[in-house]
Amino acid sequence: MLVKWIRCTVVDRRGFERGQRKWAGLLGEPGFRGQSGGWSRLRPGVAHLFAFWESRAFYDSFMARSHHRLAAAQSGTFTDARVRLFEHRFDVKVGFTPTFADADVARVAHCRIHEPRVEHFTLMQEKVWNPAMAGSPGMLRGVFGEAPGNEFLVLSLWASAAEHGKYREERVERLALRAQLEADVAAITGDVVDLEPSWTV
Repeated sequence: MLVKWIRCTVVDRRGFERGQRKWAGLLGEPGFRGQSGGWSRLRPGVAHLFAFWESRAFYDSFMARSHHRLAAAQSGTFTDARVRLFEHRFDVKVGFTPTFADADVARVAHCRIHEPRVEHFTLMQEKVWNPAMAGSPGMLRGVFGEAPGNEFLVLSLWASAAEHGKYREERVERLALRAQLEADVAAITGDVVDLEPSWTV
């Protein structure tokens, strides 16, 4: 599975949201699995979108054929768009499906890992972070993806912002020490996203 993550700064909120509804046109595209997104809780005006495709081939075919037509509706409503593609490595918790109806917030972490530490980082994700997240009340499901250049994405869906906040307060610092996160990570950025049900396709 291919995971696409887009982050942008919205300059025309109404126009952007109106254009966002046009992405319902993705339904029926070969290989399309689902899409959703919402507003950053930490950075005003920043929107995040997450799209899921069966494979890179299906995604490339869509980009060559239909993408421009759907994207035209949002032209001029945002700036500073950053697009990243990640190959699914493994699920966080149980079998990941790109469904969003039960989720209130998404947590996204984008990590650049020191080359010699990639194997260790991946192992720690599997053995330390995954079980901790899976055992946290309110954590629904997630996905761990990899891109060329030692880049990784951890995307997790949560039933509520409060439950995610509790996990962060109670466990993250301790888990980071146990996983030797500081030694692995060259750079890390993250955000918490209030999911917008009307953006879900």
